[in-house]
Amino acid sequence: MHFNEYMLQYYYTENKGDNMNLYEAIFLRKSVRSYEMEPVSSEILQEMREFYGEIEGLNPGIRTEISIIDNTKGKNKRMHLFGVKAPYYLAFYSEDKDLAQMNAGYILEQIALFLCTKGLGTCFLGGVKPRMGNNRKGNMKFIIMLAFGKSRGSYTRKAVDARRMALKELCVYKEVPRQWMKQLLEAARLAPSSMNSQPWRFVVYDNRIHVFAKKHNMNHLGRFEELNFGIMFSHLMVVAEELWLDVDLIRLEDITHKNFPNNQYVLSAILKT
Repeated sequence: MHFNEYMLQYYYTENKGDNMNLYEAIFLRKSVRSYEMEPVSSEILQEMREFYGEIEGLNPGIRTEISIIDNTKGKNKRMHLFGVKAPYYLAFYSEDKDLAQMNAGYILEQIALFLCTKGLGTCFLGGVKPRMGNNRKGNMKFIIMLAFGKSRGSYTRKAVDARRMALKELCVYKEVPRQWMKQLLEAARLAPSSMNSQPWRFVVYDNRIHVFAKKHNMNHLGRFEELNFGIMFSHLMVVAEELWLDVDLIRLEDITHKNFPNNQYVLSAILKT
C-alpha cells in the first residue's frame, strides 16, 4: 500500500514516526538546528555506514567517502560558530569530477532520510568545513557537512507545514499527469534546498519529466545549486523505487542543444516501459 499525504499524517500521528521507510521520511523530515548532545548508538552508526555503502550514486564512476566527526563532548567550537552545535557531523568527500556536487546531494539526502527513519535529526551545513586550510582527504575533495543526532524537539513535521511553492508554480503540464506522476512531483516539491530557493522547474508529460533550473547569469549551475538538484533527484528515485517504477535520469541531447530564454535544462526523468 502506498501513502498519500493524508495517510502519511495519520501514520505519523499513530506511530510517532516509528518504523518509517525512506519514502515516508520524504514527507516527514525537516532540517534540525537544535540537538541534544547525546551519543548515538554504535549500531545505528554502523547501519548508516553500511547503508551509505549500498547507495548507487547518480554517477557510480565518481568515488566518494564519508567521515563521522564525534562532537558529543562539544569540542568543535568552530563548527558551532559557523553552523550548528550537533553531537555528530558527517563530512562528505568526493573525487573532483563533473557533476560531483549533484552526486553528493543525491547520496547525502538518502543518508539524511535514513537517519530520519532512525529517529534522528539532520541539517546540511553549507558554510562549515572539517578543518582549516587543506580541505582534501587524499585525492578526495571535501563537499559538504551534514549535522546529525537526537533533536531537541521534533525532527519531523507534516508535509503541509513545509514552506514550499505549490506544484502549479513549479510545473508546466503538457499532458494530464497520472497519480504516480503526481507522487513523484510532490516528493520533488518537498526536497530541501539552500536558502529554500527551490531552483527547479518541471515540464511534465505522461511518462517523463524534463527538469530545468531557473536561468542564471552564468551558463552552469552554481556549487550549492548543483547539490540541490542532487537532493531533489534522490527524492524522485526513492519514490520511483517505492512505487515500483523503472525510471531513468538521463540528459537528452535534443533538449540540451535548445536555447531556453528563462531556464537551463538539467536532466529528464523518463519512465521505461
